[in-house]
Amino acid sequence: MNRRTIILGAKNGNLVNLNGTVTFNIPNAKELANEAISKNRNVRIYVKTDGTLETGMTNAPVDTTNEDLIKEYKFVPATNVSTEEAEVLAFIQNSPQIKPDLLKLSDIKWKYLVRSAVRAKNIMMTGPAGCGKTMAAKALVEALERPHFYFNLGATQDPRATLIGNTHFSKEEGTYFSKSAFVQAIQTKDAVILLDEISRAHPEAWNILMTVLDQGQRYLRLDEAEGAPTVEVAEGVSFVATANIGNEYTSTRVMDRAIMDRFTIIEMDPLSKDDEADLLFKMYPSVEMEQIKKVAEIGYLTRSEVKKDTARISTSVSTRLNVEIVGLLSDGFTLEEAAEVAIYPFFSDDGGMDSERTFIKQIVQKFTGAEATEEELFGQEKEEETSAHPF
Repeated sequence: MNRRTIILGAKNGNLVNLNGTVTFNIPNAKELANEAISKNRNVRIYVKTDGTLETGMTNAPVDTTNEDLIKEYKFVPATNVSTEEAEVLAFIQNSPQIKPDLLKLSDIKWKYLVRSAVRAKNIMMTGPAGCGKTMAAKALVEALERPHFYFNLGATQDPRATLIGNTHFSKEEGTYFSKSAFVQAIQTKDAVILLDEISRAHPEAWNILMTVLDQGQRYLRLDEAEGAPTVEVAEGVSFVATANIGNEYTSTRVMDRAIMDRFTIIEMDPLSKDDEADLLFKMYPSVEMEQIKKVAEIGYLTRSEVKKDTARISTSVSTRLNVEIVGLLSDGFTLEEAAEVAIYPFFSDDGGMDSERTFIKQIVQKFTGAEATEEELFGQEKEEETSAHPF
């Protein structure tokens, strides 16, 4: 058989291999399977050099030995499911193919993220600041091509107004209630609702969201009074939250276990040096790779240091911050200048030569080739040794 040809059987309206255990995921698979069953024949699929498919009926026996084709076109388990469900299964299995190049997330975590959204699960993306949580959530929205809504809970001063609405008064209408954008969002079928910085939200916001996120309830109560109206969460709605969890995030709150239990947790890992350099180069191809590798190495060293029991710094240079630094390089800043305005302000200069800022400056110097003076390291002029004694 031609090495670009695969022959499949048909079973229960699906294209299957010899054992009937896998389904070949191609366009019009259902129609081809039904035609093959009606004609008591098998389906021949030829993959052209341009990647398109040529299909037809054949009396030849089922043959799925072409491993290159099997890898190119994903298989999903064959079950007695509807056509719609089969398409959902195929979409989940093939989801790594639609993962954006700029998103440095493992295929398994991306597939888990897509699957959770498709199944209307609540998802919480956790990880250090600047590691790509919000970027991953937005990439998911674009990949699913579903209605989407964004709410920054960390910036919300009035949770009830943001999540429920406000009562207003006018001479013409008297007292009336205006529903929030969140109420409109949860009533949108198959919507993806991004709850950014949920770990910074006011506890009242968590209380309001309890019934909304509970898979057994899925409603929003508009008032606490007995008999108050409720709004049902529409079918297929998925909530995606982002959270910074850790001691260094002083403005975040210790999240209630009850609210966390309502989410599927997906951890975002810090990028490796190579992955971060690759990401930065894709975003700023005009910057020399040698310079980009230096920036990635600075970030890596700070992240390694902050994990130590005796860490000399309390925070690290995030991927988000490195994106800003390379952006400065692309605009003509030197690495020393970029570090001065973008990195050093995040590190305290308390403690003189033992300060966090001194330590981070020493790291940057390894990649700039410049030796800093004491004034540059400590941010102040060295006191004159000959200064008058106070007594």
